[in-house]
Amino acid sequence: MAELSLADWLARLEKLHPKDIDMGLGRVGQVAGRLGVLKPAPLVFTVTGTNGKGSTCATLGSLLQCAGLRTGVYSSPHLLHYNERVTINGQQASDAELCEAFGAVEAARDDISLTYFEFGTLAALWLFQRAGLDAVVLEVGLGGRLDAVNVVDADIAVVTSIGLDHQEFLGNSRESVAFEKAGIIRAGRPVVSGETDLPDTFMAEVQRLDARLLLLDRDYHWSALEQGAWCMQGVDAKGRQRRVELPAVSLPRDNLAGALQAFWAAGLDLPDPLLAQALRKAHVPGRVDRRRVLWRGQWRELCLDVGHNPQASSFLARELRRRPRSRVAVFGLLADKDMQGVVEPLLGEFSQWLTAPLPSPRSCSAIVLAQVLARQGAEAKSCNSVAEAIVAQLEQTPVDSEIVIFGSFFCVAEAILWLSEQTQEPIDG
Repeated sequence: MAELSLADWLARLEKLHPKDIDMGLGRVGQVAGRLGVLKPAPLVFTVTGTNGKGSTCATLGSLLQCAGLRTGVYSSPHLLHYNERVTINGQQASDAELCEAFGAVEAARDDISLTYFEFGTLAALWLFQRAGLDAVVLEVGLGGRLDAVNVVDADIAVVTSIGLDHQEFLGNSRESVAFEKAGIIRAGRPVVSGETDLPDTFMAEVQRLDARLLLLDRDYHWSALEQGAWCMQGVDAKGRQRRVELPAVSLPRDNLAGALQAFWAAGLDLPDPLLAQALRKAHVPGRVDRRRVLWRGQWRELCLDVGHNPQASSFLARELRRRPRSRVAVFGLLADKDMQGVVEPLLGEFSQWLTAPLPSPRSCSAIVLAQVLARQGAEAKSCNSVAEAIVAQLEQTPVDSEIVIFGSFFCVAEAILWLSEQTQEPIDG
């Protein structure tokens, strides 16, 4: 095969399989066996959940690196560049490295058809294996039990939350979603749960596998201290109590606490100052991500959030209420999401909504979004693009009004591209 660029490879991957999503481990497991990547590092964390996977994975990666471990993190989706999905010691994989990995997967798969995500997962595992890492963190793409990431046996499983999303694949009840997410648990090994209301289907799998369940607000918990500081209490791998006081952080503390408990459950630890440093360094672009832009000689404040389901929307609403102020929205959503569930927690937070289409064939119509919001009593108008909506809000709102841009990875990516054009700085997710 002629040498392909990364863009060429990604275009090719999109056409290899007749379905975008084709759940199951048979095909990807067979190719993983041929590649020899079923154990990409001595220590493997697998993270699933309806919300909070990205911040949990980022925090685990930061903790592991601060502990001096050579660490790989695989996450999805990406905001701007595919390279964001694969990091080794905090550095994104280069185009050349990804192309080499894709070539290895292509050679190993022979006539086995793989989806875009399956192909990319195998490429990440190949890069991790070749790098001789000490630990890897794998973010589940969808569900857990039948997700490509689950070909690897987790030493520590992490479940951040359980809610309804992707019902066409995971079912229409929390019980069915919980069963799918419990699929990443391995017999006799720890599972850390940030979800406190665990359905019976999940608990049945924990009991069947005799897994060690570490549950938020039962086995580990955090409490607020003064001036944004907080205290985390948990247990180590031998069941001993562990307590640490931590500084204010930007990411959700439930997710940070889950990551820290998983770190301890793996038999790892750091002095308290280094734990604090690792948590401060953890960052996820597009997650209650506050940025500034100079507009007509005055600094304006933006808040970017990729949340696209009711749980994420509720979290965003709580975060906004912690800092009361005048706000307006720029909102775009994919048509297969729970529009009413996403909108409802935020209805009282904005004086005006501007809706926009997303650069995806799955985008919900901006006009439809505006109509739904108007029926709920919100002031809403549609725009032709995310960029147009941002400019309109900057032009028509007071300087002290925050503009919240949310609803999708696509929406936030468009906002970051627009910000890069305004600042003339390199694009940085």
